[in-house]
Amino acid sequence: MRARLSILGATGSIGRSTLDVVARHPDRFEVFAVSGHSRVDALFDICRAHRPAIAVVPDERTASSLRQRLHGLALPTLVESGEAALAAIAAAPEADIVMAAIVGAAGLVPTLAAARAGKKLLLANKEALVMAGDLLIEAVRRSGGQLLPVDSEHNAIFQCLAKHGGGEPDLRGVRRILLTASGGPFRQTPNSALASVTPDAACAHPNWVMGRKISVDSATMMNKGLEIIEAHYLFGMDAARIEVLVHPQSIVHSLVAFDDGSVIAQLGQPDMRTPIAYALAYPDRIDAGVDTLDLARIGRLDFESPDFLRFPCLELAYRALRASGTACAILNAANEEAVAAFLDGRLSFPGIAEVVAATLDAVADTRATALDDILEVDRKARAWAKERLAARTVRPA
Repeated sequence: MRARLSILGATGSIGRSTLDVVARHPDRFEVFAVSGHSRVDALFDICRAHRPAIAVVPDERTASSLRQRLHGLALPTLVESGEAALAAIAAAPEADIVMAAIVGAAGLVPTLAAARAGKKLLLANKEALVMAGDLLIEAVRRSGGQLLPVDSEHNAIFQCLAKHGGGEPDLRGVRRILLTASGGPFRQTPNSALASVTPDAACAHPNWVMGRKISVDSATMMNKGLEIIEAHYLFGMDAARIEVLVHPQSIVHSLVAFDDGSVIAQLGQPDMRTPIAYALAYPDRIDAGVDTLDLARIGRLDFESPDFLRFPCLELAYRALRASGTACAILNAANEEAVAAFLDGRLSFPGIAEVVAATLDAVADTRATALDDILEVDRKARAWAKERLAARTVRPA
């Protein structure tokens, strides 16, 4: 039987790559449900090509428009709207696999719904683990579900640790894990020039094609900071055993160092279809449409330590992880608000880290035992960050 997928965030870069892999294997996979946010034309095209049973959009006005367009082509897709519908397709009995690819805190509730329903959960929404790592891991454990990382770095670590034939990764003898980072577009930009960089420049990643928010996160290296927190929850490593290694070519996706001195790395093209295909078919390997590396043509692989002065968001992530409690949720909320302000032209590039640091200082770090606790601290952190931004107290470094 073919595995049926719910793809949360189908119109984004991860969603589109997932659909590409699925289309290459019609004997193995079919699309049960999809969701999209603002790209209604793209969602219409997805429904026309893959004929899902359900499509979910944010509001009823968008749903009505999409229904009319689909009705004109006599497509069978039922169109629903709202957060409850999003959680429903994540937990639906008809869905065997859930791709959680909604960017930001908006993906937390449906991702948690999939975990509680015991799904094979492919996690591309790192914010869900950053905000509610303990809750999400516990939900997967209680439901008997399976959590497979799709981020290229965590997928690489999983591949380095995975047992032949499937099962949980083997963590015995692991000394530390090393997350690689490209360094983004400003790796060699003078610090004095960072205050004048534009959103378009920050979104021009040298190796990966991504959405604007995650591209800015890569430019500040907050993306890597969030991945440090994600790795902590996925692999049970404390902050001291998770290192970042700048690797400009984005060919080595991450490494694992063992007690005997061995280091195992996973290499591949900078193409998200590889980790997506690995997670979709695990423990099998399937064609992802990605060429094999030609190392002789690449010629060299470079590595360097990260510059914490250039990338203060990296240290802020370590700080939040060491604090535990809800500090990671505060970090994420403040970063989302600051990045949105930068993309709108209301904040300088260095101001992103300033807003995050100030919010971590101002909002109380508490212990969270339920989803409502996390959502409340997320609300408080966003409100404080917005006030900071509105007061225009943030100045370029």
